[in-house]
Amino acid sequence: MDTQLKKGLLDVCVLSVLREGESYGYKIITDIAPYIEISESTLYPILKRLESAGAVTTHSREFNGRLRKYYRITQKGLTKIDEFIQDVREFERIYRFISKGDKQ
Repeated sequence: MDTQLKKGLLDVCVLSVLREGESYGYKIITDIAPYIEISESTLYPILKRLESAGAVTTHSREFNGRLRKYYRITQKGLTKIDEFIQDVREFERIYRFISKGDKQ
């Protein structure tokens, strides 16, 4: 899969997990894992980028004596998911046009 395409998919996958409620890094990875491979070294730059873009907010709270960072989706993040869905619908329409001549 194209690297840039996968990057965009991962961003939206992370936002989709957070649409279900706030979460933390390891939990986000386990929620996404059945659908697409993602590692901690991939996830945390995505979260930082999404935070910088205003798509997520963060807060920390104690868990088992340590501070754990939690992420929450913003309205901007929800809009990003909606825009992605619209892009995929357009892509599907174009794909159907291209593949209709494929008789394999």
